[in-house]
Amino acid sequence: MTTTVAAYAAPSAKAPLERTTIERRTVGEHDVLIDIKFAGICHSDIHQAREGWGEAIFPMVPGHEIAGVVEEVGSGVTKFKVGDRVGVGCMVDSCGECEPCRSGQEQHCVRGNVQTYNGVGKDGEPTYGGYSQKVVVDEGFTLRIPDGISLDVAAPLLCAGITTYSPLKHWGAGPGKKVAVVGLGGLGHMGVKIAHALGAEVTVLSQSLRKKDDGLKLGADHYYATSDPKTFEELAGTFDVILSTVSAQVDFGAYLSLLKTGGALVNVGAPEEPISLNLFSLIGGNKTLAGSMIGGIAETQEMLDFCAEHHLGAEIELIEASQVNEAYERVLNSDVRYRFVIDTATI
Repeated sequence: MTTTVAAYAAPSAKAPLERTTIERRTVGEHDVLIDIKFAGICHSDIHQAREGWGEAIFPMVPGHEIAGVVEEVGSGVTKFKVGDRVGVGCMVDSCGECEPCRSGQEQHCVRGNVQTYNGVGKDGEPTYGGYSQKVVVDEGFTLRIPDGISLDVAAPLLCAGITTYSPLKHWGAGPGKKVAVVGLGGLGHMGVKIAHALGAEVTVLSQSLRKKDDGLKLGADHYYATSDPKTFEELAGTFDVILSTVSAQVDFGAYLSLLKTGGALVNVGAPEEPISLNLFSLIGGNKTLAGSMIGGIAETQEMLDFCAEHHLGAEIELIEASQVNEAYERVLNSDVRYRFVIDTATI
């Protein structure tokens, strides 16, 4: 039997989100029904609700940073039981058969993973995200949230946490390595925390010094303003890894100049417009310009366990569901420190 639940949805592109009801599917053999407690607001929610990344599916219930408690399990579920603390990230299914899926990289499923919202499930129905009271998810795409992290600060880890953890691990951030994080926002603040916990020497590169005190408290060793031309002169050839977390246009050539020989500039931000690049800034110094997109399910669980071990959670501002449209505008104005999280009891 399907379940009717309250949710906040965008009825059309660029329209304000409003309270509505949606249907959640019947709990299948390998499904878990999750009573959602908290849902983070990611900048990508805004991109998609406003069709900044292309045509989208409406009505849209955003939200892929979901934390809650298992309310019901299917007859074949073995990984979870009622009462378990769980999370759901950016995807809820994949083909399970292609090489990326078999190697634990479901985010790169050749047939396309099923997004938590603004996607289409294998049943042909649109997916709806975490700005809602409950969700039904296959146990294989459900994550266990360790007891060491409270659910409200854990919710953003399901996107912001794994989006920064995965490339930092892949590109070897750790003791003896110098890592720069571009932007101190929802993604960037987690990048700083994780890079510091991995043992790297961490520098924040931000437009201004407005958030310097925050950056140092979060674990940064250094903090520079990119609006100051002297920054690029002083830091030339400094970093092993630069993690760019911003969704705005940046001068990639200038940032590539900050890398050591063989260094990597890894982009996890997704600007709506294409970038241009003089390839000589990439060729000189045998440098790499790379991208990264979340992580697989196993790596996401690894990230949650790592964060619990190191007592890491997101810095959040808890809001009621009725404040979601105001929160969207504040995100666009960089007026949040550092992640809005919806208390779904207010939906």
